[in-house]
Amino acid sequence: MSIGAGIALIVIGAILVFAINVDTSQFVDLDMIGYIMMAAGAVALLLGLVFLFRRRSTEQVTRTVDPAVGERVTRTESRTSGDGTV
Repeated sequence: MSIGAGIALIVIGAILVFAINVDTSQFVDLDMIGYIMMAAGAVALLLGLVFLFRRRSTEQVTRTVDPAVGERVTRTESRTSGDGTV
């Protein structure tokens, strides 16, 4: 979710800086707000990518064969975020 939010902030900030030419210097500076939103979007995008690549997934499959019944398969999957099991 943070990757999408970061991209959205970058796009909205770029629209405020480059596409809107309204003189609101008496109340608020839209260019500065746009630059701040683009910077916040870049930080959110980078944090989202860091957290995405830190997540790991392992899968363990154990097969045991019972001659009377047939084959029984046990599958265990765990996801870790680097700090502990999630």
